[in-house]
Amino acid sequence: MLPYNEIREKKIIIYDGEPCEVVESHVARTQQRKPQNQVKLKSLISGKTIAATFHVSESAEEADIDKKDVIFLYANRGEYWFCMPEDKSNRFKLDEILMGNSAKFLKQNSNVTALVWTDENDEPTDAKAMAGKGKIIKISLPIKINFKVKEAPPVVRGDTSKGGNKVITLENGTTLNAPMFINEGDTISVNTENGEYVERV
Repeated sequence: MLPYNEIREKKIIIYDGEPCEVVESHVARTQQRKPQNQVKLKSLISGKTIAATFHVSESAEEADIDKKDVIFLYANRGEYWFCMPEDKSNRFKLDEILMGNSAKFLKQNSNVTALVWTDENDEPTDAKAMAGKGKIIKISLPIKINFKVKEAPPVVRGDTSKGGNKVITLENGTTLNAPMFINEGDTISVNTENGEYVERV
């Protein structure tokens, strides 16, 4: 159990029977009242955002999460296909809602981490694929991933109006801002948490 002031960003708690990731938290102290933690939660089942308040006397149950390595294969019409590293024929798909922001930075045949939630009251679901009980509720990526640049517009002399950045396209089709000196064919490192260019590799 997490006391009210430890319900912080990135923690996964059980709220209304569902695993929810804490997106924002703010412990407010007013003079007359006892402190309370105002949090924004994202349900990892439905994708909905929920506002909640935890008072000093309250706590939250931290979700029982296992981590498993899986390999991303490909995406097609909102379905994201993965397989187990030790058995490529053991394939399973996850819905777009579940992928969230991670979808932009998935690379074919790259290793990612699946967060598997085991609900004690539940029968096993799609996780027969995961060889055991549990449900995959989130895909977690490394903080930095290297990508090859597929398209980068040439720099026009004197074009400084954009503040030294231009929009480039990565090998997986994602676009982002990068410095003017990045060219097609370069390999760059991207921060998957904020979606920003880090460096040329």
